Amino acid sequence: MATLKALVVDDASFVRDLVKRTVRQRFPVIETTDAQNGRRAQSLMSRTVFDLILCDWEMPEMSGLELLQWMRQQPQYEKVPFIMITSRGDKDHVVEAVREGVSEYLGKPFSPDGLSKKIIKVMGRKLQDAMSRGGKSMEGPADAFKESAALLTRKREPAPEPVARDARPAASPLLKATGGGKAPAARGVTSMASIRFAESTLTSVVKDINLTEVRVIARRDQQFPGILDQAVVDIEIAEDQMARLNGYVHQLQAVDKRQDTDFVSVTIRFVDEDPQKMEELSRFIARFRAGGR
Repeated sequence: MATLKALVVDDASFVRDLVKRTVRQRFPVIETTDAQNGRRAQSLMSRTVFDLILCDWEMPEMSGLELLQWMRQQPQYEKVPFIMITSRGDKDHVVEAVREGVSEYLGKPFSPDGLSKKIIKVMGRKLQDAMSRGGKSMEGPADAFKESAALLTRKREPAPEPVARDARPAASPLLKATGGGKAPAARGVTSMASIRFAESTLTSVVKDINLTEVRVIARRDQQFPGILDQAVVDIEIAEDQMARLNGYVHQLQAVDKRQDTDFVSVTIRFVDEDPQKMEELSRFIARFRAGGR
């Protein structure tokens, strides 16, 4: 029986479900409630006292940072653990969150193990005692949604080191592939995308994009994800402006009809429900398509 309460706050229902599933599998003594933005979370927190807050940063109506600032001013929440889960991992934002009283910071995309370790760290003895009373172990089952794509993702040479989380997409060997296995042209314009997964970063070229998904082409010699893995797509939408779009792997497909194809097509379905992000994406799509005419 659940004895602790956690509130999961994120504008993307897909992410909320991932967090809730991990908590349910790893810590059955924690009951989860969710909210789609900080304003809704604030309303729930005013009626119920939660033992843990797991919150996104960028959300419509009220951001995670604003919720954290309000929370630390409430006597009942002064010491309640607050884990910020976000695709924004640059130093300035981390420092700002720490200054406002964040307990831990977890970057998107995250693994179930990574999230579990953060929860154990911030809740400490309180969680351990609740699990012991419930006769439960701290270890949980592996993520049932992890699937293999061995044929396409089998590496023929060591994968390159992951790109730093907030580095801009750099020039890639993909752009230099002019012989042998040629990468399909990206509509006459070249838009690079750096796609971050829990354990790796994929450098790719945008082949097509709309408000629902992006399809990219990547060299096969990189480390690839599994179907339904979380992803954060970093695209430079303007000079000195980077879009960070949350999503999941919808499809992996060989570019050529050969088992030894050099390139893999990866489709990422977006899960963000933030109107501002959609507006920025719309402007980028318009420029991307205009460049291919």
